[in-house]
Amino acid sequence: MYRGVLSSALASHWRREVLRTSLWFVPAIEVAAAIVLFIGTLLADRANYRGDFAIPGWVISGSADAAREILTAIAAAIITVVGVVFSIILVTLTLASTQFGPRMLRNFIRDRGTQLTLGTFVATFVYSVLVLASIGTGSHGDFVPHISVTVTLGLMVADLGVLIYFIHHTAVSIQLPQVIASIAADLSEAIAEQGSGNAEPHVKNGPTAAELVARAEREGGVLLSPDSGYVQFIKHQNLVRLATAADAVINLEHRPGHFVVRGQRFATVWPPQAEPMVRQALGGAHIVGPHRTLTQDVSFGIDQLVEIGLRALSAAVNDTFTALTCIDWLGENLCKIVTGWHPARVHRDGQGFIRVIAPEPAFDRLVQRSFEKIRQSSLGAPAVMIRVLDALTRIMAETTSSGQRRVLLEQAAMIERACERSVPEAADRADVRRRYEAILTLESRLTGQGQNA
Repeated sequence: MYRGVLSSALASHWRREVLRTSLWFVPAIEVAAAIVLFIGTLLADRANYRGDFAIPGWVISGSADAAREILTAIAAAIITVVGVVFSIILVTLTLASTQFGPRMLRNFIRDRGTQLTLGTFVATFVYSVLVLASIGTGSHGDFVPHISVTVTLGLMVADLGVLIYFIHHTAVSIQLPQVIASIAADLSEAIAEQGSGNAEPHVKNGPTAAELVARAEREGGVLLSPDSGYVQFIKHQNLVRLATAADAVINLEHRPGHFVVRGQRFATVWPPQAEPMVRQALGGAHIVGPHRTLTQDVSFGIDQLVEIGLRALSAAVNDTFTALTCIDWLGENLCKIVTGWHPARVHRDGQGFIRVIAPEPAFDRLVQRSFEKIRQSSLGAPAVMIRVLDALTRIMAETTSSGQRRVLLEQAAMIERACERSVPEAADRADVRRRYEAILTLESRLTGQGQNA
């Protein structure tokens, strides 16, 4: 991909996301740190045992039996707390699945506070067991690792603080506004990382993207998907290097977030002679999995907010205020998309030739994903209609082209028509109508300013 720094950043973000959505990575690092700490304190205890230095007065001292009793009690207590923490995590995941939807589970699994809490307790348990095993008989009598025992007690005190933090953190993180704001923050980060890939090289060579797409469709070789599942990540940089080596152009027909079926059409390559070479490397250039991710799929973040909003508007839940919160955050992120969403659809090599053509969601499609399902579920709910119109007005104020404003006006017009059909109260219809007219007025003013400029 042209601008390899951006591609490397997205690849690094993908790797971080994979590790972040695992409950083992952070605990494994903390356990490794506990082992290193044990080695350090054990060496210090051995040096003290040999008489190389004297331990300070505040270091706990005592017999080997007393040390064993202390460490055994700490290890038993810590492993019990680990079971309690694990139970709380399972309860939290169950509540998240039923209240927010099964697709929200990954947001709780990737929570860094939960991972650090679990890792801290496991690491303390491992450290205390290692210290317990180090107690034995030496050349000068019983070897008691006084420094290590003191460090174990210090870790236990730290664990109490971590436990209090974990209880508070869990109580805060399962609150619905906090969940929605967290998803919106992840979406905002994805917009910032993915939307800055529009820089073009100073030198442009070869045919245009439209010409190359036409050639690939007319006489190019067809590439089939090697696996079934959701496209999670595409290594554009690898594809550019591959296409450059084969002197070819790869036209991708699926973007991250799309579901592909093994053996069905995934991309085309021109000239067709390069198809065998590209096909062999295609499987390693894109990642397919059972679920969607935000790394290269901004639509997924929008869909998560919409899903929570739809659940709130369902007859079983009937939580209008949660739906309004989702609409607010959708509008906030669409304002960022209007001003800063410029994903790279054409990827060139160092000489300026187009090597990879990748589909990206257009602004109109993102707006439709954000509001169409909510509009369809809000029939007879003027409060939701008014909030959507307010969000469209905020987005309209950030637009820079007539095409963007046209998309927003279409959504506003559909809401106004839905209101006329489904809202029986005349005063409510008048409120919706005033919001709709405000959008029309704003659009007229922005269009006039554009023409004067």
